[in-house]
Amino acid sequence: MLARVWSASLVGIDAVKVGVEVDVSGGLPGIVVVGLPDAAVQESRERVKATIKNAGFAFPMRRIVINLTPADLRKEGPSFDLAISIGILAASEQVNPELLGDFLFLGELSLDNSLRPVAGVLPIAAAAKRLGISGLVVPADNAQEAAVVEGLAVYGLETLTDVADFLNNPKRYQPVKIERKKQLDRSQFSGLDLKDVKGQAHARRALEIAAAGGHNLIFVGPPGSGKTMLARRLPGILPELSFEESLEVTQVYSVAGLLKNRGSLVSDRPFRSPHHSASGPSLVGGGSFPKPGEISLAHRGVLFLDELTEFKRDVLEFLRQPLEDGYVTISRTRLSVMFPAQFTLVASTNPCPCGYFGDVIQPCTCSPPKREQYWAKLSGPLMDRIDLQVAVNRLKPEEITNQPLGEDSTSVRERVQAARERSRHRFKTETNLRSNAEMQSRHLMQWCKLDDASRNLLEAAIRKLGLSARASDRILKVARTIADLAGDAEIKTQHIAESIQYRIIDRMQ
Repeated sequence: MLARVWSASLVGIDAVKVGVEVDVSGGLPGIVVVGLPDAAVQESRERVKATIKNAGFAFPMRRIVINLTPADLRKEGPSFDLAISIGILAASEQVNPELLGDFLFLGELSLDNSLRPVAGVLPIAAAAKRLGISGLVVPADNAQEAAVVEGLAVYGLETLTDVADFLNNPKRYQPVKIERKKQLDRSQFSGLDLKDVKGQAHARRALEIAAAGGHNLIFVGPPGSGKTMLARRLPGILPELSFEESLEVTQVYSVAGLLKNRGSLVSDRPFRSPHHSASGPSLVGGGSFPKPGEISLAHRGVLFLDELTEFKRDVLEFLRQPLEDGYVTISRTRLSVMFPAQFTLVASTNPCPCGYFGDVIQPCTCSPPKREQYWAKLSGPLMDRIDLQVAVNRLKPEEITNQPLGEDSTSVRERVQAARERSRHRFKTETNLRSNAEMQSRHLMQWCKLDDASRNLLEAAIRKLGLSARASDRILKVARTIADLAGDAEIKTQHIAESIQYRIIDRMQ
């Protein structure tokens, strides 16, 4: 007999509906899997056979052909185990096949009959809703994750025996119910607090602007000046994730298999800090079957590159397109996948190889050619994409001992939230805009209009610093954020003047 069961496969963070067709016919006993299965899918033959026997069912000692459709799509991973086993039971008339067309089955089998959780359930559930699938049968540990999608009946079951009983007696089981609002319940932020930072008013201000507008930021200063300390406190002043943003982040982490708690959404903005020995594919993603890289794992959060000039230049060049576009496309021979990469880049670096160029306490020992070679690791196009370039100087001894603690993160976050609300109100007709840093040229013409004095100041800065058109646009975006923090509807001369101050690397060169 022939049975068809529905499952799904991931392509990037999107899901494709996969048909599992099982034919049980006469001939020598054996199992054949066709339809471009990988090694994990091929191995499922033995897992399925042993599990069906251990669950108390009769395994048909006949020729079994399993076809995974569409045949030109590569299938990978153990998530097809459950669908294959149900297909065999249906084809051998051990379960009722009536519900097979309405449900999508996902899960890895354990030899003791239990179902093990799999990665990528959330994007598959979202795709199932779009495709008109009425329900999802998944391992119990994946049920809360899948139930986040509204309008989809999700059944979380413990064993293969439970799944067979569900198909034979569906009225005995109830779909999983969750309260979506509780998915984003947050405890009080317990991360690093800005109040621990002494002094550095200029750098703290830049950090606040970066949080309010989603701007990329680089700190330049000698060792011990507090660059890393400041950067690691950015998540504490960022606005909270909305439900839609949390859903996006959770989908990426689900595909990557990094969800620590499968029963809830990711509620905190990601903060990723790869080592400077990281390769290009580890940043943008890759592999034979592409997986998200660090920039996608930092989606809607922060990517922190400490000691930026220690990264290989060719690795840093991988960041140029994602910083501009907000996504990364990875192409392979058989497929091309797109991962979201809307992140805030925060970097830190020393001003020279010895680290003390421009320091008021310790003199620099580097020659001008060495400093030029040092900065040559950072290309002009990459620096153009960094909105805020801030010098961080070391504190003097009396400032270290006498300086009071700074303003705490909670107070700064309130101002950031207020500025974001102003920009959100401005972007109410632009569904794809979430922050000032994402504005395009047409948005600048609409919302960043300048008076004569501001225009003359910006033109003078472009001539003196040799700024590109992209860098001048960045100045306008930062000025728009500064105006939002001040509660001003229009950009004023002082906003442009402050924005120009945050081009320290342009002035150094």
